[in-house]
Amino acid sequence: METVEMNSVSLKHPRSEDDVANADEIKRQKILEKSKTGNDSGQSIETVTEPPEDMKNEIIPNEESEEQEEEELEDSDEDGDPESFADMMKHGLTESDVGITKFVSSHKGFSGILKERYSDFVVHEIGKDGRVSHLDDFSVPVDDEVNFEDPSEETFTVLSDEDKQRLEELQLFKNKETSVAIEVIEDTKEKRTVIHQAVKSLFPGLETKTEDRDGKKYIIAYHAAGKKALANPRKHSWPKSRGSYCHFVLYKENKDTMDAINVLSKFLRVKPNIFSYMGTKDKRAITVQEIAVLRITAQRLAHLNKCLMNFKLGNFSYKNHPLKLGELQGNHFTVVLRNITGTDDQIEQAMHSLREIGFINYYGMQRFGTTAVPTYQIGRAILQNNWNEVMDLILKPRPGAEKGYLVKCREEWAKTKDPAAALKKLPVKRCVEGQLLRGLLKYGMKNIISAFGIIPRNNRLMYIHSYQSYVWNNMVSKRIEEYGLRAVPGDLILKGATAVHIEEGDVDNYTIHDVVMPLPGFDVIYPKHKIGEAYKEMLVADNLDINNMRHKIRDYSLSGAYRKIIIRPQNVSWEVVAYDDPKIPLFTTDLDKLEGKPLPVLPTDGKFRALKMEFSLPPSTYATMAIREVLKMDTSIKNQTQLNTTWLR
Repeated sequence: METVEMNSVSLKHPRSEDDVANADEIKRQKILEKSKTGNDSGQSIETVTEPPEDMKNEIIPNEESEEQEEEELEDSDEDGDPESFADMMKHGLTESDVGITKFVSSHKGFSGILKERYSDFVVHEIGKDGRVSHLDDFSVPVDDEVNFEDPSEETFTVLSDEDKQRLEELQLFKNKETSVAIEVIEDTKEKRTVIHQAVKSLFPGLETKTEDRDGKKYIIAYHAAGKKALANPRKHSWPKSRGSYCHFVLYKENKDTMDAINVLSKFLRVKPNIFSYMGTKDKRAITVQEIAVLRITAQRLAHLNKCLMNFKLGNFSYKNHPLKLGELQGNHFTVVLRNITGTDDQIEQAMHSLREIGFINYYGMQRFGTTAVPTYQIGRAILQNNWNEVMDLILKPRPGAEKGYLVKCREEWAKTKDPAAALKKLPVKRCVEGQLLRGLLKYGMKNIISAFGIIPRNNRLMYIHSYQSYVWNNMVSKRIEEYGLRAVPGDLILKGATAVHIEEGDVDNYTIHDVVMPLPGFDVIYPKHKIGEAYKEMLVADNLDINNMRHKIRDYSLSGAYRKIIIRPQNVSWEVVAYDDPKIPLFTTDLDKLEGKPLPVLPTDGKFRALKMEFSLPPSTYATMAIREVLKMDTSIKNQTQLNTTWLR
C-alpha cells in the first residue's frame, strides 16, 4: 500500500485549523526559543499536537452498526493531558529501533515545524500516464444520449427524510413491506415525474408507479426484480453509450481515503466496494486523487459538494473501467516547514543534496505503530506460526498512548483471559482488538488461527509486511555502513522484473541509484557479499528459515520483492519565504484557485521563515524520509514529543 503521510504529533484533536494555530503569541515565542534543542545530528523538530493516524485502531469499511456512537466515543476520548501523552510516548519506537540510522548527505541539520497546519502538506496523485491530478473543474459532463435524463436538482430535495428512511428499508429488504406509498401533495404531472425520478435515482433496484387511493394520488415504490436488482444498480436506466464508471477527482482535507469513501457511500446509500482508487492517501494533509464509482451519475456526485465538509468532487468523466491499486506513477508533494532555523547556505546544501543524491528509501515510522508493541513483532510471530504470541501481543496491556477503553479492555484480558469479559470493556468493536476477541468467542481459545482470520485480510497482512520492512531497513543501514554510496560487486540490480548480481567487471556501469535490496520472501535472491549473509543471520536469530518463507497458511507466505536503496525525487524545487502570522497559508490550493482566493501578501522581512518545497516520489516511498534527510531529524513520535516538552506544557 502506498503511503504518503508525514506524521505530526497531536494531543488534542483540533476542531479547526485555527484552533491549532491560535496559541497565545507570547507563549509561542518563548516556546520556540526554548524548544530548539538538538539531537545527535545537531537539529531539532517542533510539531503541532495532533494524534497521528497510525496510533489509531484500524477501522473496517462496510460495517456501519454502532458507527455514530463509536465516532462520538472516539471524538470524546481525544482530549487529554498533553504531559501525560508525552510521558506515554516515551515507550514508543525511535528510528533506530526499526533500523533507520543513516543519512546520505553531509550538510548540518536544522529545525523546522513539521505540519503545523494540515494544509502545510499537500499531495497530488500522479496517474500512470504521468498526469498530475488537479481539481479544476466542477462542471458535469453532458451525455450524447439525449433520451436519458440525469436527476434534476429538485430530485435531491423532493423526498422527506421519513420517505428516504422508508425507501431505504424497502430497498435493502430490512422489513416485510413489499412497497412504499408516497402521497403526492402537489398533484401535477411535473411533480409526479420528479418523485418518480428521485426514487429511481436515489434507490437503485426500486421501480415506481402512480395509483389513485381514496381520491388522492400516490407514488408506489416497489422492487423491480427482487434482490437481484440490488446487485446491478441502474441496470435498466443506465445508457449503453455511457461508460459504467464515473471517474472524478476527490479533494479532501484532514481525512484519510477510506474514511472519505465511507462518508461518500453513506450519503449516496451505496456500498463502499463500488468505489475504486489507485492509492490511499493519509489524513493530516490536503490530498487530491482520482476515484471511480460504478454507475453513479456525475450529477449525484456533484450534489455532494453542497452537503459535505472537507470534501470537493470535480473533473467528472465516464469511462468503461474502474481504477486499480498501484496503477499510478506516484505522488507530487508540496510541503511547508515553518519557523526554520537553517541558514540560507544550509538550506541550499540540503535541498541540492536531496535533488542530486536523494535519500535512503527507508520504510517510515508509520509502518511500525506507535505503542510499545511494534507491528513487526506481531508479524514475526505470525511467520513463526506462534499463534499464542500473536494473541498475546495484540491483546496484552502495553505502555504508551492509547484510548482509555482499550486500556481497560487489555487489563480485563490480562486478569481473566475471558474474551467476552474483555469485549464488554470495548465500546468500539471495529478495532483489531475487538475483532480478535469476537473471533475468540466464535472459535474458542484453542483455534486462534481462525479467530485471527476474522480480522480483515489487509490488516492481517499489514503485520507481516511490517516485519519485511523491519528487516529491509536494518539490512539497508548495514549495506550503506559496509559499502557506502557506491555500487559494489555482489549488489543486486533489476533488469526488467528480474534481479541480477553486479559482476566485478561491470561495477563501473552502475551507481548506487541502480542498486536494489530484497524484502525477504520465497522467490528472491540476496546480495553476494556480507549483506547476503547478514539477511540469513537476522532471520536465523528470529527463528525463521530464509530459504523457506512459505507458510502453511497461504496468505502468510512471503513472496518477497525488491526495493531501491536510494530514491532521487523528481521535480524538486524550493524557496524560503518570510511570514508573521502562523495562521496564514503560504500557498494556494486547488480549491483556493477555483474559489478565486488570492495568496496573502507576505512580508519581505517577517518574524518567521519557512521552507516551501515541492517534489515527486514513486509509490510506496515515504515523504517523511525525504524530509528527514533535509532536516537531519528523527521522525519518530517518541523523539518529537520529547523535543516538544516545553511546547506541551
